[in-house]
Amino acid sequence: MFLTDQLLFPSVFQANEDGLLAVGGDLSLERLKLAYKSGIFPWYSHGEPILWYSPDPRMVLFPSELKISKSMRQVIRSNRFRVTFNCEFEQVITNCKSVNRTLQGQTDTWITDEMQKAYINLYDKGIAKSVEVWEKDTLVGGLYGVEVGNVFCGESMFSKTSNASKMAFISLVNHSKKKFDLIDCQIYNEHLASLGAREISRASFLKYLPSLG
Repeated sequence: MFLTDQLLFPSVFQANEDGLLAVGGDLSLERLKLAYKSGIFPWYSHGEPILWYSPDPRMVLFPSELKISKSMRQVIRSNRFRVTFNCEFEQVITNCKSVNRTLQGQTDTWITDEMQKAYINLYDKGIAKSVEVWEKDTLVGGLYGVEVGNVFCGESMFSKTSNASKMAFISLVNHSKKKFDLIDCQIYNEHLASLGAREISRASFLKYLPSLG
């Protein structure tokens, strides 16, 4: 489906086997809020129209199922890292945009300038959140995502040193166990699977999202 200026999405159950649901539209505050409440997220590259996805199955982590390896527990106990929350959102998304692209040998990134601006706007409105990991006074890792009721929809993470992104993710989960029923990881990722994330059906995932009524 090609989106118009009208603020609506087709049923997520119309998505194709890759999870692609719709094309076009914009990244306005209201459209992004509607998308996340509907189990939809944007994911596209520079030069492409905006592509909207709702994959099935959905990769998620239930906080009670978080797995922390023995070696990672040692890292946490070492106090090598300092963690902050929602202090440097713009730095985090800028690093996700540049660091991940460099590590993957890409010439471009799905975090376009338009996407970056839209999520900074979500952060300014208190909807997007970030976790920052510091080594002394240097930002070495972090993640950002969108808060949707009792669900945290993770968008991207970065790491400039070993274990920094794991530290960000573990800190997010431990910091918000009473707040979030679910951490949305979108699609299968071995890194997150090692931390306890697993796939559930789209229909099951939707039950955790706030009502659109």
